Amino acid sequence: MSATLAPPPPVRIGKAAVGALAMLAVATGALESVLTPTLPLLQRELGMSRSQGALLSVVLLITGALITPVAGKFGDRYGGKRVLVRLMAVVSVGGAVSSLAPNLPVLLLGQVLQGAMVGALPLSFIVVRKNLSEGESKVAIGVVSGMFVGGSMAGTLAAGPVAEGLSRHWMFALPTLAVIGSTLLVQRLMPLDEPGRQDDARIDWPGLGLLSGTLVTLMLVLAAAPELGSQPLVLVALLAVLAAFVAGWISVERRAASPMVDLRMLARPAMWKACVLTFVICVGTSMAVYLVPQLFEVSADSYGFGASATEIGFFLLPGAVAASLAGPLGGIGARRFGSRAVVTTGVVLMAAALLALAAVHDASWHLVVAKMAISLANGLCVTAMVTSTATSVGQGDTGIATSLVLVTRVVGYAVGAQLGGALLTAGTPAGADDPAESAFVTGFVIAGAVTALSLFVTRTMSKGVKE
Repeated sequence: MSATLAPPPPVRIGKAAVGALAMLAVATGALESVLTPTLPLLQRELGMSRSQGALLSVVLLITGALITPVAGKFGDRYGGKRVLVRLMAVVSVGGAVSSLAPNLPVLLLGQVLQGAMVGALPLSFIVVRKNLSEGESKVAIGVVSGMFVGGSMAGTLAAGPVAEGLSRHWMFALPTLAVIGSTLLVQRLMPLDEPGRQDDARIDWPGLGLLSGTLVTLMLVLAAAPELGSQPLVLVALLAVLAAFVAGWISVERRAASPMVDLRMLARPAMWKACVLTFVICVGTSMAVYLVPQLFEVSADSYGFGASATEIGFFLLPGAVAASLAGPLGGIGARRFGSRAVVTTGVVLMAAALLALAAVHDASWHLVVAKMAISLANGLCVTAMVTSTATSVGQGDTGIATSLVLVTRVVGYAVGAQLGGALLTAGTPAGADDPAESAFVTGFVIAGAVTALSLFVTRTMSKGVKE
C-alpha cells in the first residue's frame, strides 16, 4: 500500500530575491511620481493647456485601475513571476516612450503603458506568499510596500532637479533604466512560482473594453469642454458617445456570468454609501493634487510663487509623508473608534483644508500645511472605507465590492483633476499665461463644499466594528 505523498513545500527565496523585489518597488514608485511636481514644466515645454495637463495627470491611474484586476487573476492562474516580468516589460516600453516623447499624444501613450506598473505590487505579493511562510511573507510584503512609498518620495524630490538640470526626457529615462535593471534581477533571482488552480472564472473582456471606452471618453469630454464651448455640436457628439459606452457597459455587466463590476451590489445601502463617499473624497483630493502645484508655479509678480519644479517637489514632500502615515493611522482608528468616526474626521479635515485654501493662499506654507492635511484626510478615509466595505459584505463578495469601489475611486480622481484643469483653462484670459486667481478660489470652494456635503452620507453609515 503506497503512502500518500505530501504536497511539496514552497520554494524558499532568500534575502537577495526579496531585495530585488524591493528595488523594483523603489524604481516603479519613482517612475510613477515624477509627473506631479513637474506637470507645470511639462505644460510649458509641450504647449499644453491646463485641461490637457489634467488629462495627462490621470491616464496612468486609469490604466492601472483597469489592468490591476486582470493582472491579479493572471498572476494567480499562470504564476506571479511570469506575469510580473511581462508587465514590467510593458512599463519599460512606456517609460522609454515617455522619455522620448516630442509632444503630448506620444507622452500620453507612454503614460498609458506605464500604468501597467499599478499591477506590480499585487503580483509581488503573490510571489512572496507562494514562496515564504505566512510570517515571513508579511515581513516581505511590508518591506516591498514601504520601498514603493520610499521610491515615490524619492521621485517627487528628484524629478525637478533632473528635469531642470538635464532635461524632462531624463526624469523618465533614469527610473525606467532602474525598472529594467531591477526586473532583470527579479528574473534571475526569483524562482518560478507554480500556476494556481485553473478555475472557471473568466475575465470580463467586453466589460473591461466598454469601461475603458467610458473612462477615456469621459476624460476627453472634461478636457475638451472649455475649448469646445464655441463648437457645441462636437461636445454633444462626445456626450452621445459617452452615453452609448455607459449604456453598453451597464448592459454587459448586468448579463455577464463573472462581471468585472457587479452593479447589482449598488442596491445595497452599505455599497452605494461607500461609492458616494469614495467618489466625493477622491474629487476633493484630486482637485487639490492638481491645483496646488499649479498655484505654486504661477508667477510671483501676480499672486503666485514662481516656484521651479525642484521647489515644487520639496513643497509636496510633506504631503507625501502624511499620506504614508495615514494608512496605519486610519487602520488603528477604525479598530478603536469605528469606521464612521474615522471617515467623518477625515471629511471634516479635508473640507476645512480646502475651504481654508480658498480663503488664504498667499504664503507657501499655507499650501504646504493644507496639502498635508488633505493627504492625511484622504488616507484616513480610504483606509476606513476599505475596512467598512470589507466587513459589510460576505467573504465571497469582497473582491467584487473592492472592484466597485476601485472604479469609483478612479472616476473620482479623474473628474476632480479634469474639473480643476477645466476651471483654470476657462479662467485664463486671452493672451495671458496665468489663470485669474478667482479660478483657483472657485476650484477650492467647489471641492470643499462637495466634500462637506458628504457629511450627510457619513451620518447614515454604520459605526463599524470596534475593538
